[in-house]
Amino acid sequence: MLGLMQDWPLLCHRIIDHAATNAGDQPVISRSIEGPMHTTNYAEIRRRALRVAQRLERDGVRLGDRVATLAWNSWRHLESWYGILGIGAIYHTVNPRLFTDQIVWIINHAEDRVIMTDVTFLPLLEKIADQIPTIERTIVYCDSAHMPQTSLRNAVPYEDWLAEADGDFAWKSFDENTAAGMCYTSGTTGGPKGVVYSHRSNVLHAMTALRPDMIGLSGRDIAMPVVPLFHANGWAIGFAAPMAGAALVLPGQKLDGPSIYQLLTDYKVTCTAAVPTVWLGLLQDLEKTGGKLPNLRRVVIGGSACPRAMISTFQNVYGVEVTHAWGMTEMSPLGTTCSLKAEYAALKGDALLDVLQKQGHSPFCVEMKITDDQGRRIPWDGKTFGRLKVRGPAVAKAYFKDDSNILDEEGFFDTGDVGTIDRYGYLNITDRSKDVIKSGGEWISSIELENLAVGHPKVAEAAVIGVRHPKWDERPLLVIVLKPGEKASKEELLAFLEGKIAKWWMPDDVAFVKEIPHTATGKILKTALRAQFKDYVLPSAAA
Repeated sequence: MLGLMQDWPLLCHRIIDHAATNAGDQPVISRSIEGPMHTTNYAEIRRRALRVAQRLERDGVRLGDRVATLAWNSWRHLESWYGILGIGAIYHTVNPRLFTDQIVWIINHAEDRVIMTDVTFLPLLEKIADQIPTIERTIVYCDSAHMPQTSLRNAVPYEDWLAEADGDFAWKSFDENTAAGMCYTSGTTGGPKGVVYSHRSNVLHAMTALRPDMIGLSGRDIAMPVVPLFHANGWAIGFAAPMAGAALVLPGQKLDGPSIYQLLTDYKVTCTAAVPTVWLGLLQDLEKTGGKLPNLRRVVIGGSACPRAMISTFQNVYGVEVTHAWGMTEMSPLGTTCSLKAEYAALKGDALLDVLQKQGHSPFCVEMKITDDQGRRIPWDGKTFGRLKVRGPAVAKAYFKDDSNILDEEGFFDTGDVGTIDRYGYLNITDRSKDVIKSGGEWISSIELENLAVGHPKVAEAAVIGVRHPKWDERPLLVIVLKPGEKASKEELLAFLEGKIAKWWMPDDVAFVKEIPHTATGKILKTALRAQFKDYVLPSAAA
């Protein structure tokens, strides 16, 4: 016997329909590439998205075709998403911070037919135009007055292209499991991997993100996703905010501390989200200027482990609640958030920070387990390390054009992370499996050492890698970027760590550098650091 409920497919364009009907006047504010701030609302976003859909169909884009976007967070990018989705085409967010040859490979592998881009990326596209033959048309996010001369084939200013559609159009109907979006990741085995989201997975994931213990947006919020839309669905905020009816502030290309602070204060943002490197820039600017954050209630920090000192500064100095989050492109991306369950709600001081620097617990729709190298489950005791594996309706089951099996016999995806889970379900990631330092047969967490080192008042950023050692196999090297104008010695930094870690975890040396390399998503690029220090001789090894 089946239920007698209506068949109502979970399609992404229903989200913008809901927002336009129930929160049509809620503002969507963007810093435009041209310079001025631009204000629209959800009702107008929907009207223009219908024109995008109509215009794409006129250009011959059909169900299953890939439409690339190479752009910052703006109203044009957002309405394009919904327009692409509304005809059953697939938005493919291309990360402009990747190496040029990676961008070429990804566009060709996805077989994108159209690319929609900001003016800032035209030189990049002109450079690679003859290497991406599947691209039939380039649509530039600007009007004719701001359209530069370009050699790109069939290039057109977005506003002129959009003006050729009147919006008398109806969304297409199709199965909720139809592909909706595509994002490439390095995966867990290196090399670009295409993750393909469905309409169903995006809607379920956005509903999950709205839970109070996750991002927790409501119609009273003013949300600012600093995390770009090309970072794993912009952490779902482009779907979750209109679903909740929250106002949106989109920062465009200016992600430096002063620019972010201006938007936070001018538009009274209540919730924002970005990787730790962005918040380092903001906090350093606030430290110099004495600025305050009177309207900001919570900040979501993910992409890489959030330093303990950052959590403490936001909460104790500025009164802003930190939601430490973890996830992956393959998870759409949210996997856990570190909100407080009843068992930890009464904690204060260092005991509270001990919990908040964990990655947190999973919501309904995400199941986790940790296993040993043989695939056997490890107990949730908060002490035993293992491989983290996940499954759920918004977790990838395969990669695009890749026949390899990425799931275990129970249908779990191996994240490539190593960690513990405590009795209350709180995940604590100790490292990536490829980054963990193995010293004398025991594991040392590079993440924990980095988070502690960043707590030193003179340190801007820290990284820890394993360096070859004749006796212990590997020993930790602490790599430090000091704040501008600061000076510190190796002895000073190591003394700061004393008493906070086991003695055998203490780094064998400290290297001071001007900058630490990062991936296209803002994470520390450990492969580049290991290559940089591959011939480094530790004092203990030379002795």
